[in-house]
Amino acid sequence: MSPSILRIATRKSALALWQAEHVAAQLRAAHPGLAVELVPLSTRGDEIVDRPLAAVGGKGLFLKELEVAMLEDHADLAVHSLKDVPAELEPGFTLAAILPRADAADAFVSNAWADLAALPPGARVGTSSLRRQAQLRALRPDLELLDLRGNVGTRLAKLDAGQYDAIVLACAGLERLGLHARIRGRLGAPDWLPAPGQAAIAVEARADRPAVLELLAALDDADTRTTVAAERAMNQALGGSCSVPVGAWCVLTEHGLYLRGLVGDAAGGRLLQAEAEAGADDPEGLGRRVAEALLAQGAGEFLPR
Repeated sequence: MSPSILRIATRKSALALWQAEHVAAQLRAAHPGLAVELVPLSTRGDEIVDRPLAAVGGKGLFLKELEVAMLEDHADLAVHSLKDVPAELEPGFTLAAILPRADAADAFVSNAWADLAALPPGARVGTSSLRRQAQLRALRPDLELLDLRGNVGTRLAKLDAGQYDAIVLACAGLERLGLHARIRGRLGAPDWLPAPGQAAIAVEARADRPAVLELLAALDDADTRTTVAAERAMNQALGGSCSVPVGAWCVLTEHGLYLRGLVGDAAGGRLLQAEAEAGADDPEGLGRRVAEALLAQGAGEFLPR
């Protein structure tokens, strides 16, 4: 029997609430008469804002409290940015739906400078993402890269207060919050690679709730699920850790799938890249193949021991 109400566990940030409301609206549209309510929660990832995520446990810190809420039956599902979801979920959980992907590019945001190339030598650029730091150092080794944590509003406020000359955020997050005007330039593939799964919204649920899974299946986008499966498989084969600068970009082509992957050194700006194509029926195999090509180039020296 299908439930008459679904409870969505979500973080409390403006972007997380937007994403949860978006999923709620999609569910109401797909299932008229279904009641959907939000259960806003605070996670450790939200509470620890003075240290880089890689130093305190990784992006999985954004999931734990939401998963506990589902286990304790305070919520039926949780909504995440897919790039924050670890390569391997906790036992008993599944990604029941992955929504159509938005713009996966990163955004160059500055009040004074038009793009990355226009920044003066020694300019202060804010980002705590090791992937972004590695690519910034490869392009502009002269820049001063500074940590930047907090939600989108907090990061923009720090830029506006003059703490940074520029910051790098995700285009999708800014656009979802109605802040498209803050994007001065796009940093996009194939020259600049996003995080695996960036700009895709994921819906997590308990694997032992078939009635809930059936309702969520209506939201799943097959093309997005296929492309992000390749990216996530590559990331998993490389260790699946946010303590390593990993970028991935997969697209559907007329021949199947094309995947480009990157492993970098955030301290020195050295980048290793590989690419491959495969049929659309084996995204995980494609991801593993690109990971193996990166390891063959020496990516292992950048990975945690």
